[in-house]
Amino acid sequence: MYQSILKPFFDFFGALVLILITAPVMVVVAIILAFSNGGSPFFLQKRPGKKERIFTIVKFKTMNDRTNSEGKPLPDSERITKMGKFIRSTSLDELPQLLNVLKGDMSFVGPRPLLPEYLPLYNEVQRKRHNVKPGITGWAQVNGRNALSWEQKFEYDIWYVAHQSFWVDVKILFKTIEKVFKKDGIAQAGQATAEPFKK
Repeated sequence: MYQSILKPFFDFFGALVLILITAPVMVVVAIILAFSNGGSPFFLQKRPGKKERIFTIVKFKTMNDRTNSEGKPLPDSERITKMGKFIRSTSLDELPQLLNVLKGDMSFVGPRPLLPEYLPLYNEVQRKRHNVKPGITGWAQVNGRNALSWEQKFEYDIWYVAHQSFWVDVKILFKTIEKVFKKDGIAQAGQATAEPFKK
């Protein structure tokens, strides 16, 4: 009952309330990033959701579009802006995902949605992370976030899929607030964010 009825209900109305509350903050951040990035303040990207259905995730854009001589994007560490680092460290870049939650593509809590190109790389156990909606935060995020190895992240994701409940979600949400204030696990060692997943 929780997964099929109560959780979608809490997600929809929670997202609606938070969008109304944080709207002034999002407007200010969008304006600042538009000037800082020299372009759009929003980052749009295709991601696989529940049952691997593809949707478009919305985040605040914390990197510019600089490329090398071959036209390929520069490394994350060279493209992330000073304002982007601050926005990312405070997790303000995640706020637009409330729209994804409102639409039903995401939940507040669940495995983080990754890139579509990772889908063929998962083994059968790792693929189970797509048995539930992806989340803004999740069990892996409160247990290390980007500081974890990919294998550790997937283990935490699969644990959540098997154990999700109202109280587990509440625990994750409170631990998320703690992590945001402590700014833990924002990046992997030696990385601006996290290294790509490779099988």
